[in-house]
Amino acid sequence: MNILNYAREIKRKIKTHQTIFIVGHQNLDLDAIGSALGLHYIIQKYRKESYIVIDDQVHELGVEKIISEQPKEIFISSQDIEEKKTKKNLLIIVDTNKINLLSNPKILDDFEDIIVIDHHQTNEYTINRGLLIVDKESSSTCEMITQILSHYRIKVPPEIATIILSGIVLDTNNFVLKTQAKTYFTAYYLASFGADPKKVQYYLKQNIKEYIARQKVITNIEIVKEKYAVATGVEKIKYKREELAKIASTLIQFNDIEASFVIGWNQDNKIGISARSEGRLNVGKVMEKLGGGGDDHDAATQIEEDSLQTVKDKLLAILNK
Repeated sequence: MNILNYAREIKRKIKTHQTIFIVGHQNLDLDAIGSALGLHYIIQKYRKESYIVIDDQVHELGVEKIISEQPKEIFISSQDIEEKKTKKNLLIIVDTNKINLLSNPKILDDFEDIIVIDHHQTNEYTINRGLLIVDKESSSTCEMITQILSHYRIKVPPEIATIILSGIVLDTNNFVLKTQAKTYFTAYYLASFGADPKKVQYYLKQNIKEYIARQKVITNIEIVKEKYAVATGVEKIKYKREELAKIASTLIQFNDIEASFVIGWNQDNKIGISARSEGRLNVGKVMEKLGGGGDDHDAATQIEEDSLQTVKDKLLAILNK
């Protein structure tokens, strides 16, 4: 479902609403914040009021850097929506199409008009209201937003182009996964606006203590069917969502590994699984069986359980079928 098929309708909706609110999934990553800021910039060009709704209390390092660099007034919480609303309001959801992955699912009740822009596959949790635009062939939502920028012929400043490029680099694991000709063109297009590869790496920079902790997780690994890597964190340690994702991205680079799964406690006191795949195994379908979702290459879930071993046993039962 190419987003350009909906370019006219997206523009029409932006122009016919006074205030537009943009929201991503819980535990924002670079693709979510990058696509939200890119969309915010598009909306500003049409002289409409725009806010990015964020309810997360803790952010991954790259997202925290980006938020600190942007004007504070563009970010609000869902509790602030009511006072910002006008007569005609539009909600645009980016980088997820699942109601259960929103920080505040009740936000949907506050809007009659909704647009969903995402690149992950749909399932029973998919939001079935408004205009649903899901392009599973795109590497990232940032790639989709860049296509809209190009179609509308809107130029973005170098700092915004850099943030959008960061989302693409993250979701493609440095152009290894989900990368097509249009992905490279998108990167070139952003570079033509001054997107800075060095600044991209700044957003992707890692904390050395977290890096060491990740290496310890990698040592606790089990290979299933000689092609699936399952790594488990330490029972008493809490890991950031992006830490589990980085470990999964590392494991997929090893010889003969077609898919990777990393299990660990997260900061919400739930057990998270981050999954990556070369594409032969649809990890999105695997995570759906455990209450999560994603796509062929990138997926995750959160589970309320008592131990990592219990969750690992559930995952192994699925992989061994």
